[in-house]
Amino acid sequence: MDIGIKAIGGYEEVGKNMTAVRAGNQAVIFDMGLNLDRVQIHEETQVEKMHSLDLIDIGAIPDDTVMNEFDGEITAIVCSHGHLDHVGAISKLAHRYDAPIIATPFTAEIIKKEIRSEQKFEVNNNVQTLEAGQKYLLSSDIELEFIRTQHSIPDCVLPVLHTPDGSILYGLDFKLDNSPVLGEETDLERLKELGKEKNVIAAIMDSTRVGEEGNTPSEKIARELVRETLHEAENEDVGVFVTTFSSHIARIKSLTEAAKEMGRRPILLGRSMERYTGTAEQMGIVELPDNTGIFGHPRSREEILKKVKKEGKENYLLIVTGHQGEPGATLTRMANKTLPIEIEKGDQVVFSANVIPNPLTRANRYSLETKLKMQGARLFKNVHVSGHGARQDHYDLIKMIQPQNIIPAHGDLDLNSDYADLAKSMGYSFGKDVHILRNGQELLIED
Repeated sequence: MDIGIKAIGGYEEVGKNMTAVRAGNQAVIFDMGLNLDRVQIHEETQVEKMHSLDLIDIGAIPDDTVMNEFDGEITAIVCSHGHLDHVGAISKLAHRYDAPIIATPFTAEIIKKEIRSEQKFEVNNNVQTLEAGQKYLLSSDIELEFIRTQHSIPDCVLPVLHTPDGSILYGLDFKLDNSPVLGEETDLERLKELGKEKNVIAAIMDSTRVGEEGNTPSEKIARELVRETLHEAENEDVGVFVTTFSSHIARIKSLTEAAKEMGRRPILLGRSMERYTGTAEQMGIVELPDNTGIFGHPRSREEILKKVKKEGKENYLLIVTGHQGEPGATLTRMANKTLPIEIEKGDQVVFSANVIPNPLTRANRYSLETKLKMQGARLFKNVHVSGHGARQDHYDLIKMIQPQNIIPAHGDLDLNSDYADLAKSMGYSFGKDVHILRNGQELLIED
């Protein structure tokens, strides 16, 4: 049977990920994500009331109208993890397909919350859970497997589609972390077994950091960086504000534990902090210090900030949204002096996140940093390690699984070309077994 790999979104940008894989006359969709840059969806901006066609027009979600030319019955919508650039368009697009949504338990909960908040479309797709390490028979010919991996969010997997003619690995996103702060390490043994079977027809791979030399450090390195940086303020009567990815539960765990060591109460502020961290805590994925407060609703956020101001900022560690300078996020509003608390001279602001590499985000972050500096804040930037594998991590993964074809994704032309260069250094050839696709194109791999 022939294999078709349809690039729908995420092949010309970082985000908006969506890929369809067809085996014969049956197909699976991997991910349905948002382009976070286009709608500033990170924290406070709402898209629940926007129509899918309007979002497609501005490049915010994948243009799945290209699926009209795709032969194959969709048997499942499979999600690799719960980041919005991978699942944020499900509430806008999934209802068009008569297929279940399959995800790990944490990812499934995030998807359900997205669906419940949707106000334009009625999404009735069944949301099914599949644990990492398990397999699920989609049809008599196709089986889905979830291989455990690490990333910057819990319950992340590398989905593998097994067909009679071979397997397709969907490698967005992953990190080969042998000492994770939360959860188990990537299942290298299963990946090696996959390679020994010499049956991986294609691997769709994350290009985000393939241009960065070396390996991505373990999250335990970030934990130590956080502790070292926060130690600066341990004995000072100043406000300490930390901003990081709301979905990075391992990082938030490290921050709350550091707050406890400092004798400060950790307070999490922002809608997405409540969505992700609250869900992880309810599911027993993470255990935070007993005095941790999570405040997502604007009214509750303002009330706790009034309390912090009254009792003294030196008694709290404020963990807030806004690491990319997103308009409407908590840190941005603090910098704009529209909340009951202000950042003053000597206060410390820790960015436990890198800038997402696109022009709008860089501009927003620059504006935020400039305002904070003008207010006398001390900035500590890049107290962070990435959740994406770097060049040598990709080298190791390719060596393990030995794919016959490589399709770079999750990046623009430069990033995808960097992946092609890595593959070339490993004996692959561009145009023969390394394929750079654009959104809307389909690659046919014939038996």
